[in-house]
Amino acid sequence: MAFPSVTNLTGSNPGPNSSVVPDTVQLPVGNVIKSGVFSLSWGPKQIATSTAAEQTYTATGIGLLTTDFVWVAYQGTSNTGWSIGNARVSANDTLSVTFVNPGIAAVSPTTASFTVLVVRVQPNWTKPASGNQFDW
Repeated sequence: MAFPSVTNLTGSNPGPNSSVVPDTVQLPVGNVIKSGVFSLSWGPKQIATSTAAEQTYTATGIGLLTTDFVWVAYQGTSNTGWSIGNARVSANDTLSVTFVNPGIAAVSPTTASFTVLVVRVQPNWTKPASGNQFDW
């Protein structure tokens, strides 16, 4: 049986007539099973002076799981005096975002749109016992 034309991680292509399997096949499998980008709107609470504070938001309709990785980006026009330090899923359908205010005065962000990137890890994936983790 001939294998389909694939490219492995080293960049070589054994071609469609190869009788051997390449060392690592790049197919749509691995440790990421789903990803998606979503837009949410909320108004962060006031952020105290010289602090990093976590605020939680209900994100129903996305289906967030505590094992998901999330990244949050502010889409407003002005975020003077504050930034996003971290984001995580603290409970199913609950997004927790850490806002940072390094300044000398409290800031009150306005309600704005936030873009959320969600990456879901394949539930049965485990890293290999040896070698590179990219070599599944």
